[in-house]
Amino acid sequence: MRCGTRAAVIALIIAAGSLVIRADVTSHSGEIQLQLANAFYRDGRYQDALDAYRRALTALGPDDHRAARSGVVRSALRVAEFDLARTEADVLVRAAPQAPEAIVLYADALWASGLFEEAESRYRDVLALSPDLPRGHHGMARALAARSRLQEAMDEAQFALRLSPRDLELHHTVGAIYERMHRYEEAAGAFSNYVNLLPNKDHSEKADWSRSEIKFLRSFGQRVPFEMDPGADEQLYTIDFRVVNDKVVVRAKVNDGSFQDFVVDTGAENTVISRPTAQRLGVQPITYTLSAGVGDVGLRGLQLARINSLELGTLKLRNIPCLIKDPPMRGLPVREAESLSPLALGFSMIIDYHTKKITFGKRLPPESSDIELPLRLHRLVTVRGTVDGTHPANFVVDTGGEVISISRATASALGRPEPARRIALKVFGSSGWDRDAFLMPGVNLAFDTIRYTNFPVVVLNLDSPSALLGFQLGGIVGHKFLSRYRVAIDLERSVLRLKSIA
Repeated sequence: MRCGTRAAVIALIIAAGSLVIRADVTSHSGEIQLQLANAFYRDGRYQDALDAYRRALTALGPDDHRAARSGVVRSALRVAEFDLARTEADVLVRAAPQAPEAIVLYADALWASGLFEEAESRYRDVLALSPDLPRGHHGMARALAARSRLQEAMDEAQFALRLSPRDLELHHTVGAIYERMHRYEEAAGAFSNYVNLLPNKDHSEKADWSRSEIKFLRSFGQRVPFEMDPGADEQLYTIDFRVVNDKVVVRAKVNDGSFQDFVVDTGAENTVISRPTAQRLGVQPITYTLSAGVGDVGLRGLQLARINSLELGTLKLRNIPCLIKDPPMRGLPVREAESLSPLALGFSMIIDYHTKKITFGKRLPPESSDIELPLRLHRLVTVRGTVDGTHPANFVVDTGGEVISISRATASALGRPEPARRIALKVFGSSGWDRDAFLMPGVNLAFDTIRYTNFPVVVLNLDSPSALLGFQLGGIVGHKFLSRYRVAIDLERSVLRLKSIA
């Protein structure tokens, strides 16, 4: 760097004090903008960093674009600008197709777009070029965890940490894998490392979530999460269900109370109970966490708690994490229901809409199917679909949902002209009313050989849940899709099996 330019940058930083830099500083020097962007990024001011990297990108010469464009991708991923990250990462990797840093950033952008299979392929490619690249091993850790190969995922994540012990995202991924392994003390330690490495000014939702999660995980003490009697994890369990308003409803018992209705909701990460149920059954809140779903509230604060016992058929589990819907939503047309998911309890499941029975267990027996779709579990279970023939997207497999929907981001990517009159809908979800929801007719959907031609889909605003999950949700397949089949969600084999029913 030229001496005068270096002095100008240092002067800007010193004048602001402790890297608190004004976001409206302007300069025609792309080099200065790049230095400002790097400072913003280190300080946890990711939106300011993104703006500065973009200014640097326009001011720098073509030979200097790589650093600025890499910064755009990293910052865009931090602020959930997933489309921007993928567009810029595509330009980056085409300009340097053999550069490991470019390839791994492109893989990260593919992951954030929900294209998990393509991302995993790129992570394998980059590790073949650069076997000791920490972010490559981090990507493989996430990919293996999404296929429920948790020990292999942990091995990859720990190897990445040895290579780059101050990469905070690696600690967060280690914590998430430990939590899925039900090793809560180790998970809390990893999340603590993540929080300790955060910039002081990082007050993002992810940071707040991690702080709450540490408190919650440590509240278990010596209790074993999801504890079962010896041999219970080797058995299969079958329970009856009924369909009420296109939702699957079963009977379950909490804390030795009486049996009550629970919606089976595979679109939720936790067992969920209402505030009245929690108060009646003595379920005490431990801390608050963030949730997000369909509705104009977007991010929603809920209470984290622990259920002492949960009975589902002949299975009895102890020490079950749960969410309490407190504060409750106001103005909804129906009472918020209790819900659970065998997936969130760590089981694979078969739901047969013909016989009205659910079978679940740690391992499902092999059985024939008409369609078998690759499945990924990254907080939620998703499968791949194609919209209008050319747009791949991931769809949440949601037994608690009613229709087939696509996200607003997916609808925008189709590039269709704005209709003369939009068919407005009034949709309510776990975060209230989605008043911008509308019906889009004439959509072509494909899930392997399953085809929906000239089909009307509901378009929902899924921006908030996408941001909280860390990847772009493409849509949701609910009762209208699933109820035609015997549906097996096999976590061990990472497949969704569908067998048509009469």
